[in-house]
This record gives sequence, C-alpha cells and structure tokens, in this order.
Amino acid sequence: MKKLFSLTLALALALGLTACGPKEAPETETTPPAAETTPVAESQAPTSEPGTEINLGLLNGPTGMGAAKLLSDNDAGETVNHYAVTLGSDPANDILPKLNNGELDIAALPTNVAANLYNKTGKVQLLALNTLGVLHILENGDTVNSLADLNGKTLYAINQGTNTEYVLDYLLTQNGLDPDTDVDIQWKTSEEVTSLMASGEIDLCMLPVPAATTVLMQNSDVRDAVDLSDAWTESGANGTFTMGCVVVRTEFAQENPQAVQDFLTEYEASINYIKDNPEEGAALIEQYGIVPKAAIAQAAIPQANMIFVAGQDMKSISSYYEVLFAADPESIGGSIPDDGFYYIAE
Repeated sequence: MKKLFSLTLALALALGLTACGPKEAPETETTPPAAETTPVAESQAPTSEPGTEINLGLLNGPTGMGAAKLLSDNDAGETVNHYAVTLGSDPANDILPKLNNGELDIAALPTNVAANLYNKTGKVQLLALNTLGVLHILENGDTVNSLADLNGKTLYAINQGTNTEYVLDYLLTQNGLDPDTDVDIQWKTSEEVTSLMASGEIDLCMLPVPAATTVLMQNSDVRDAVDLSDAWTESGANGTFTMGCVVVRTEFAQENPQAVQDFLTEYEASINYIKDNPEEGAALIEQYGIVPKAAIAQAAIPQANMIFVAGQDMKSISSYYEVLFAADPESIGGSIPDDGFYYIAE
C-alpha cells in the first residue's frame, strides 16, 4: 500500500487530506479503546413539548468532546430533541453496525469512514465536520523540530492502516523522506505507546489528543515537537486536515428534516460552549465518560481542534479526500464522494 502511496502521491500534491480507515474494519483515530460500548444516561426531565427521539452515537476523544454540553442539556430536558446516546470507542464495532441496521440516526465518525460508508451503502450523508487534525509528534529530547528531522529515527505510532498512517506517509514524503526506508515506524496500540512514552522508555512517538496530552502531563521531560496540522499547512497541501465528522442516516434525514436542523443548532451551541468554557466543559466531558479525567480534558480542549462546519462549506473536505484516494482508493470506498454525500438543508 505504501508503494501505491509513493507512486500516486505526486498526483495529489494539488489536492487535500483526511482520516482513513482499514478496508474492512476502520479504526478510530482518537483515544485508547474502552472495554465496551457504554450507554449514556437519557434525559430524566422531558421538555414540555417533546421533540423527535434521536438515537445519537458518539466516540470517545476529540470527536465526542464537543457534544458534552448537548448531553447535559439533554439530561436537563432543555433540548428540542430528545437524545438517546451511545458512547463508544471503535467506530467499526460500536457505530457502523448500528447505523446500518437503523439503531442509530446520527453518529460521529472519522471522515474517511463516513466517505467509505456512503460509497459502499449510500445509507448516510455528511451532516457536519467537527474535528480538524489532532496528531502530534512527541519527543523526550530536543532533536526533532520538523518532520524532516525524523530521518534515521525510530517513531512509535498507533492505528496502522488508518488515516494516521496515510497522513504520516504523505507528510514524510512531502518533507523529502521515504516512509519505508528513512524512518523506522513501530506500530503499537495506543495504550502501549502512551505507557512507553510516559515512562520514558521511548524517545519519539505520534499520538492524538488527548492521549498526547496525557503523556505531556505525566512526563515533564516530553515536549510537543511537531503538530501535524501545522506540518500539513506548511507542506503546501490543498484542503484542510479534517479527521472527524457527524453523519445522519439518509432515510432519517428525509423523514425528519426539522429534527436534523434542531440537532445542528444544538450541536453547534454545544461545541462553542465547550471551547469557550474549558473548565466547565471539561467537567462535563469527564461526567459523560468522553475523556477519563477533567484535568486532561481541560488541557486538551485548546488542542482538540473542535469545529462546526455544515452546509455547502463541508464540500471543502473533497480536497482531503483526493489525497486519500491517491494513496489508496479503497480507503474512502473507491471514489471521491459525489454531491449526494453532503446534507444540505433546503
């Protein structure tokens, strides 16, 4: 696959980037996996005029952090819709099956997984972008200040075969390095890399926020050497490094357009609240199990790159999909999503 990447990358230099899952069972790009999917408590105080019941699937980590205020308002009976929420860590097992069988109506996914699901089934549409790049190179030392400095070094990383690998390969190549020969990339689990880096047993790793935040808080000798979002911009790549999104089942959206619009309004307000009120937001993030510790969540919020982009503006992600397509067409389901992928309210 890396050979294909190297051969096709030159064709993608004028294009863009995003998340890329494995062909059969995409992985998440965020926090260490939880033991199992966890149902989040439903509202205990219904609104005076209950809205539509929406089954909402969220993921641990950055793609779920922005929804914490929405969950709190839901439990207080202050939302227009009523949300029955399922929180998981692995989109392949926790989210995709439930989207396919109709158990979930709206769900958070890595952006490549959303494109793959649309191309394979046509059952979902992109509803909003919610997370930009959250990958960081951490170093116990002071020798790496750019991706070019990784030449000849060993880098520990997670999520081989996902967007993480594609982004890293792309950016290494953009910085004049061959990912196969110039850098010794050791692929481990998130738990392994986090533990090894926090204990000082390794010197270089690539982790997403908030796992990267955890390491920085546990080991004062470790520094944030390279933000891959900055490296993406500096590489001259078109498009925006966009890792997370929310999708809606097409059938649900067609039958409940007002409920979908109400969700977008409430979700945008929730993201803005978390960004503007990091201390209060972090407490909610911990309360709902999205990140284990409020202190980690609060430190991670400025780096979590939470956004809200809906409507026509979502189409800017197509440049990112072009880069992934050049690396491996099957990473996004065999083709660049057409206009039907984007949910645009009439």
